[in-house]
Amino acid sequence: MIFRDRVDAGKQLSLKLEHYRDTNAVVVGLVRGGVVVAAEVAAALELPLDVMIVKKIGAPENEELALGAVSEEGIGVFNDHLISMLGVSKEYLRKEIERQKERIKQVKKGYLKGHLPIDFTGKTVILVDDGIATGASMKVAIQAAKARQAGRVVLAVPVAAADSLRELSETVDEGVCLYIPSTFYAVGAFYKDFPQVSDDEVSSLLRK
Repeated sequence: MIFRDRVDAGKQLSLKLEHYRDTNAVVVGLVRGGVVVAAEVAAALELPLDVMIVKKIGAPENEELALGAVSEEGIGVFNDHLISMLGVSKEYLRKEIERQKERIKQVKKGYLKGHLPIDFTGKTVILVDDGIATGASMKVAIQAAKARQAGRVVLAVPVAAADSLRELSETVDEGVCLYIPSTFYAVGAFYKDFPQVSDDEVSSLLRK
């Protein structure tokens, strides 16, 4: 199964989420690619759209090597084996978590343009991404939604690696995935058109 692009994936995904129309739900896209998919879901179901920003915690001397990921609330998921193997100190992790939390706040402020984020309390939070490979970012997003007092948490993606989806599905109230391939290389492999998504595009979708 190949999606034309993220817009096509969002339209198809919305069909599997029709039961959330006219409910106390909010669609939350993971920045950045997930927001394009989420915007289509929110528009189709006439639900509000919000964003969740998760930032990678890079290793010392090599920011591209991910030790874990963190949300704006400081909720994180970490690779303890890698941290131990590299001898990364607790002080380094603490400083990096604070640095990324501040970066997330600044980016989100730019997205919202003065508007307040949506209160998740008691709501059904539908977390949407353009796909799941390792699941680290979605794991952080799920924990963050629960910390913000979501009534129910729903995971919704066009495509996902089977093992990651199985693990994540155990932590949410409902999991919706259109395609679980037998072999998974990368999320982008399941899209004909999979461009980078800019901050300006995210801001534009939120304004709409």
